[in-house]
Amino acid sequence: MDGITFQKKCVIFMEKKIMQDQSWDIEIRSDNKKINFSLRELVKCKDLILLFVRRTFVAQYKQTILGPAWAVIQPFFTTVVYSVFFGNIAGLGAAGVPNFIFYLCGTIMWTLFSGCLTHTSDTFVSNSGILGKVYFPRLVMPISTAISQFISFFIQFAFMLCFLVYYLIADSGVVPNLYILMTPVLLLQTAILGMGFGIIISSLTTKYRDLKMVVGFGVSLWSYCSPVAYDMFSRSVLMPGGKFYDLYMLNPVTPIVNMFRYAYLGTGAVDWLYYGISWVTTLLVLALGVVMFGKVEKTFMDTV
Repeated sequence: MDGITFQKKCVIFMEKKIMQDQSWDIEIRSDNKKINFSLRELVKCKDLILLFVRRTFVAQYKQTILGPAWAVIQPFFTTVVYSVFFGNIAGLGAAGVPNFIFYLCGTIMWTLFSGCLTHTSDTFVSNSGILGKVYFPRLVMPISTAISQFISFFIQFAFMLCFLVYYLIADSGVVPNLYILMTPVLLLQTAILGMGFGIIISSLTTKYRDLKMVVGFGVSLWSYCSPVAYDMFSRSVLMPGGKFYDLYMLNPVTPIVNMFRYAYLGTGAVDWLYYGISWVTTLLVLALGVVMFGKVEKTFMDTV
């Protein structure tokens, strides 16, 4: 047998053997699956997610004088405005509890939702420099962005608890209850809902940049369609049995804010039917977002 031919056969044999024995950590394939989602890949990228969380939080307050204090300042002044204009002047506050803590509860929950939505809505556009050079599961970006919003939320939550303790000591009608145990579930749902809508918008903005211009306006308008600036249970048309109650409760944010307020303040009521519908809507939005995100990530560099 010719020496060169034998060497070629040996090389071919070893290559086949290596390919058979090789166990790959990550396999990148071009396929047409509707849902390009791998939980195993995301778990393996947990350290990368944490790095992106740190980057997002640091970049948010970089070169600011007050730094993370803005996480408290913004909802504080928003709450003051709501308390003065909507609570005292317009009389849209809740009966039986102080306006300030009522609006503060709604504001921090809405801030978490809107933060997850707006910051994930430009995932492809704002991170095109990274996504076009290095491979990693693209869902790492919106997930890390949503998680980073929890840092600001917990600062605001601690701020709220200080006022809650004060009003409890002052016996101002605030009555926390066992629904407080639902807090982790409510926070998880809020983040998933915001991220779901955010990645849907992010998938669309790769082609239609107009959407990026209307996100801020749309979120502001949505807040007035949610029980953030007023108490729905003191409005006859929004009360249970009211003309617009069923339509209003189909807003997936409404049952979340209502349950959060009821848990910590004891005001309002919990409607489990519409809360269940809210969860169904949340999961459907997330599933739709993942499908759209997986479809766009294959070609987004051609359009961004």
